[in-house]
Amino acid sequence: MYRRTSLSHARGDLTSGGITGGMLLFALPIMAGNMLQQLYNIADTAIVGRFIGADALAAVGASYTLIIFITSVILGLCMGSGALFSIYYGASDYGALRRGVFVSLILIGGVSLSLNIASFIFIDPIMSLLCVPDDVYPLMRDYLWVIFWGIGFTFIYNYYASLLRAVGNSVVPLWFLALSVVLNIALDILFIVSFGWGVAGAAAATVAAQGAAAAGLCLYTAKRFPHLLPRRKEMRLTRRTVSEIASYSSLTCLQQSVMNFGILMVQGLVNSFGTVVMAAFAVAVKIDSFAYMPVQDFGGAFSTFIAQNFGAGKQERIRKGIRRAVAVSTAFCAAISAAVLLFAEELMAIFVSPDETDIIDTGVRYLHVEGPFYFGIGLLFLLYGYYRAVRMPGFSVILTVISLGTRVALAYALAAIPSVGVDGIWWSIPAGWLLADAVGIAYYRRTVKR
Repeated sequence: MYRRTSLSHARGDLTSGGITGGMLLFALPIMAGNMLQQLYNIADTAIVGRFIGADALAAVGASYTLIIFITSVILGLCMGSGALFSIYYGASDYGALRRGVFVSLILIGGVSLSLNIASFIFIDPIMSLLCVPDDVYPLMRDYLWVIFWGIGFTFIYNYYASLLRAVGNSVVPLWFLALSVVLNIALDILFIVSFGWGVAGAAAATVAAQGAAAAGLCLYTAKRFPHLLPRRKEMRLTRRTVSEIASYSSLTCLQQSVMNFGILMVQGLVNSFGTVVMAAFAVAVKIDSFAYMPVQDFGGAFSTFIAQNFGAGKQERIRKGIRRAVAVSTAFCAAISAAVLLFAEELMAIFVSPDETDIIDTGVRYLHVEGPFYFGIGLLFLLYGYYRAVRMPGFSVILTVISLGTRVALAYALAAIPSVGVDGIWWSIPAGWLLADAVGIAYYRRTVKR
């Protein structure tokens, strides 16, 4: 008989035991992993900014938004499959779990390959759409051409990470991500500082590190968790499994893609304000992402908690989990908002020379606008996770459209007003968060009563 494997704090079963402690213990390795990833992004930005220059910093920063958009498609598909895996696991339907693993591997692998090919073919039209300035264009193109070779590695790592997290194992993906981050920073220093390869060296370091993490996690899962992988009789594309995986994954993918497409459109508007604003935005967004990253990861852990308990039919435990998750997220956001507001200038100075006063001042203004509203994005991540976990991923898409649609519309409208300018872009972001929160909470109250 199948037995759940334990690794780290518990059996990986979030349907029993302490609620707050269980979610936090499951979330901590995910937070630590993404913290490492953000630390790498900070190191990468600092190395590029200080050893190559402001134009290179702007090129890599603008590329980051595009790369996030492309990888969001893969990540969304993996997250959607992972949510279903959690439901199967909570319901103890292990045959469905293994069949889902096979089907999702085929489907997501095919999409990733197609996306990889399309990225190379349409690299120039995409850059033209982003309004990349002429002085940044060749650097950004060189960076992207190399970085696109790592899309397949991104798929492999995120697929197996989602699988393990779905069954409550958030530690093993952390190990391999840590390996990747350490290798990435070491190769950054070697390729940029020692070899003088410029932005192409930064991209090559990233691809090499991604490849190491992907290969390691794939081999480790096959060796240590063979019970999660499909047997020969389960390697078939049944209509029911294909339909369920495709529907769930595509909606989650759509959510992630809409989210990052909106950000990409805002990046295009930012680029139109010139290199100083581009560089400031590149740095400030990294600080921003680092600040609210823990609540984003906690939202993912919360989603796994809800999905497993939804599969097990434990409604009262779900309600308790929601109340406690909101309390934890709000408390963290309050603390991190205070820190960002107090140390905005010092945080910007980590990435750029003190002589670049225009870049620092612009980035500080961004952080002073965003900082007080982190509670809004924290709550929104919980809403995304909840609706995805209870088989309502379509409503997560709706919330994303509301949030990003508001952000893009307001950004373009306000930025066109001379007296507002670039500040309009900054204010549009929390406005989108808060409107989506209001809609998500209203719908939750309606569905709970019903």
